[in-house]
Amino acid sequence: MVWLGIEEANGIFTQIGEIADTIPVVAPETKCDIVYNLFKSNPNLEGVAVMGEQGVSLMMRARFFQQIGTQYGYNLYMGRPVELVMNARALVVDYAEQITDVSVLAMNRSEEELYDLVLITAEGVLYGAVSIRRLLLAVADVRAEMAIFMNPLTGLPGNRIIDERLDQLLQLDYFSVLYIDLDQFKSYNDSYGFKMGDQLIQATANLLRKLFVFPEAFLGHIGGDDFIVILNHHDFRYVCEEVITGFEKIKRMFYNQDDLDNQYVLGEGRSGLNRPIPLVSVSIAVVTNRRQQYENIDQIVSEATRIKKVCKSVNGSVICGNEEAV
Repeated sequence: MVWLGIEEANGIFTQIGEIADTIPVVAPETKCDIVYNLFKSNPNLEGVAVMGEQGVSLMMRARFFQQIGTQYGYNLYMGRPVELVMNARALVVDYAEQITDVSVLAMNRSEEELYDLVLITAEGVLYGAVSIRRLLLAVADVRAEMAIFMNPLTGLPGNRIIDERLDQLLQLDYFSVLYIDLDQFKSYNDSYGFKMGDQLIQATANLLRKLFVFPEAFLGHIGGDDFIVILNHHDFRYVCEEVITGFEKIKRMFYNQDDLDNQYVLGEGRSGLNRPIPLVSVSIAVVTNRRQQYENIDQIVSEATRIKKVCKSVNGSVICGNEEAV
C-alpha cells in the first residue's frame, strides 16, 4: 500500500499542475518580432514558453521588452531568434509537485528571476505555467485549510486526519500502532503551570517529529499529552527506546534541580494533602498485527486501551505491547 501524505489523504493539498494555466509555445528559432507581436496583442500575457530539442525555456514579457528597449536592442534582436534572449534556466517542475514545495523553489531563485513564471510538465510534456501571484495565493489557501486539520499547539495532524489514517490501517500488510502519552502530566501542570506544560508537550512533539518521519511513519497529536504513531512495519522496539531516552533527557530542562534530585514533586492527592508524585514519564502502548489479526479499528482501539492500562501500572517510562515480549 502506498502511504498518502497528510494533504493528499484529506483533499487539502493541491498539486501544482492543478493551478496551472495554458501558456503560448514558440520554437527557439522563432524571430523576436513574432514574439514582440504576441506580447503586444496580448497585454496580460506574462511570458511564453520556448520549446526546443534542449527542453523547455522561458521568455518573460518584462525581460523581453527590457532587452529590446535598450539603445540598440530593437535593431539587434528583432530579426533574430528568441533563443538569444530567453531564459534557458527557467524553473520547470512536474505536475504532481506539491504547491508549498514549488513555492520554496521559486523563492530561492535569484532576484532577477524571482517573479518569473513556473513552467509545469506532465510526463515530460509541457502542461502549462503558474504565475508567482497565483502560486502565493494558493500557498495561503493551502495553509489556511491545513490549519483546520492540525493541532494548534504542536502543528501535528489532529483527530480528523488521525481517524482517516486509522481507516486506512487495515489495508496494510504490516502495521504497528503506538499510543504515546505522558504519565503524571496533570501533576506537572499543577506544579509548574500550564505554560510550562504546553512547552513540555511541544518539546515532546519535536522529539517525535525527529524520530518518526514520513513515509515510514505517520505521527498525529490526539490532544493534550496523547500522541499516536502508525508504522508500516513491525520494527518499533529500537525507535521506542529512542523516544524514552530522548524524553528522559528533554524533561530535565523542565524541572528545577531540587525536584530532579528528589525525583518527585509535591502534589495534592485525593485526600487533599500534599504527597510526593513521580516526575513525568512517557508510556508507549504498542499494537501490531504480527501475531494477531484485527477485523476493524474498534478492536485495535480496544486493545490499545487495555495495553495503556498496563503501561500506567508501571512506574517510569515504559513500552508495553500486545506481543508476548516487547
